[in-house]
Amino acid sequence: MARKQAVYTHGHHESVLRSHRWRTAENSAAYLLPHLAPGMSVLDVGAGPGTITADLAALVAPGRVTAAEVTADALGLAREEIAARGLENVDFAVADVHAMTFPGGSFDVVHAHQVLQHVADPVGALREMRRVCRLGGLVAARDSDYHGFVWYPESPELDEWLALYQKVARGNGGEPDAGRRLLSWARAAGFTDITATASTWCFATPEDRAWWGGMWAERILSSDMAAQALASGAATEQDLRRISQGWRAWAAAEDGWLTIVHGEILCRA
Repeated sequence: MARKQAVYTHGHHESVLRSHRWRTAENSAAYLLPHLAPGMSVLDVGAGPGTITADLAALVAPGRVTAAEVTADALGLAREEIAARGLENVDFAVADVHAMTFPGGSFDVVHAHQVLQHVADPVGALREMRRVCRLGGLVAARDSDYHGFVWYPESPELDEWLALYQKVARGNGGEPDAGRRLLSWARAAGFTDITATASTWCFATPEDRAWWGGMWAERILSSDMAAQALASGAATEQDLRRISQGWRAWAAAEDGWLTIVHGEILCRA
């Protein structure tokens, strides 16, 4: 029997949370925002540190948003963000996206950002997201596509980073090139009314390069991915240090540019 929960590649090191806390509804869920309205009920699957969750809650108030995570510890990150913003229309639930305890048809919108790439059964997860969505409601998902990372100047170290990430993520049971597969997964899950789109993040200013490159320079040395790469024999400490320096060199390049393509789906339940 296939595993229902893959190992989370990134973990929750501060360098990881630094990037996840940068995410907002505007820069990470713009494709969904025109479909939201006050009074709606929303389930945010894989809420992470809760920045997108909080934005969604502000948009649908007085409707309620439920933040869901696979462990109570992970959910605690979202609780902190919601409390800091003083929002009172957010509920919290520990839930596995493959088998949630919510009754069928509980939510107007079921949303997942950067989640399906990390689960062992993304088609099954989408089926479950559809089950808890009301008839006529929306299931929304956005995932990056790691082979859709494009950068300049060319860098052997960043090429090495990409190959290593792909190897570690797939070894953990995930699919790092999820973005291109979302439409296919949604069709396999039984959806017939699907709008598939794409959007990007781009890092090209000195400030953006310093932030993104510095974040990955630290992340490749200190996050759960680094520990997993070392434990599996996929990389040595020397390899990780070399990749880290590659990220810093890219960040320092005056003509440095990087974009990340994301696949998106809006599925009518």
